[in-house]
Amino acid sequence: MALLIASSSRAEEFAAFARALDPHLDVRVAPDLGNVAQIEHALVWQPPKGLLKTLPNLRLIVSVGAGVDALLDDPDLPGVPMVRFVDADLTGRMREYVALHVLYHHRRMSEFRELQARKVWKYLAEPAAHEVRVGLMGLGVLGSAAARALQHFGYRLRGWTRSRKSLDGIACYAGDAELDAFLGETDILIALLPLTGATRGILNRRLFAKLSRHGRDARLPGPVLINAGRGGLQVDADVLASLEAGELYAASLDVFEAEPLPHSSPLWSHPRVLVTPHNAAESAPAPIVRYALKQMAAVRRGEPLRNVVDRAQGY
Repeated sequence: MALLIASSSRAEEFAAFARALDPHLDVRVAPDLGNVAQIEHALVWQPPKGLLKTLPNLRLIVSVGAGVDALLDDPDLPGVPMVRFVDADLTGRMREYVALHVLYHHRRMSEFRELQARKVWKYLAEPAAHEVRVGLMGLGVLGSAAARALQHFGYRLRGWTRSRKSLDGIACYAGDAELDAFLGETDILIALLPLTGATRGILNRRLFAKLSRHGRDARLPGPVLINAGRGGLQVDADVLASLEAGELYAASLDVFEAEPLPHSSPLWSHPRVLVTPHNAAESAPAPIVRYALKQMAAVRRGEPLRNVVDRAQGY
């Protein structure tokens, strides 16, 4: 039995942890596959399309991240069980990222940074947390954890999902029929949706124009976007157009249509945009490898897997 690791530049780190945790495990790093018939498990992140099809005895695919859209885009993806990475480490990092950026925009820090650059000492009115309406698109493991973190600050929380959900203290909306109502009551929009055919490009100018821009004296100068989900959710050009038109006040973007973000992108230099390099919930190799080994052990023992991907749903 062998484990194949085919991922990002951290593949060798994953392999080193796997060997340390299980010295008897046969660990291989793509493209050095060896005898492919011996490979039963794969720990992957955006592997080359068609690679997994070459493994005739593959029993399990473990995604390095919570998102699996890149894997599902492979037309030759084997029909074996596939699990998403869900772990306290990843969840905690996302919770921290969301709380940090909500506070950043609530306290108007992008404007204070602009004033500092000009050496201007100026007071800016800041609403109280209970006056700010924060909306989360996506209330899965990560979205629910982020919402619970924000509850401690007293924000007025609402959530939108494709199917109906219920969380204490959060006004929940569901489906296309309730999307406009959700947007109209949102000052800071957080996107934590999976990337599927239904959500690709959902963060566009038509959507931004529906966000709340009322009661500016009591809230923010305009709506804020925080996208820590998937780059394919947003239309980069529409984010810029909405910022210029005043439909958005500011944005924190961790993901983009093309990654790394091209040097030519105006998002890099926009004064109200905070760019991070897809690291909102970049987990350390150790918890990812431990998670993979636990799932592999469950396969060997014939036990149920955790966080199995529903291919029809796309997550």
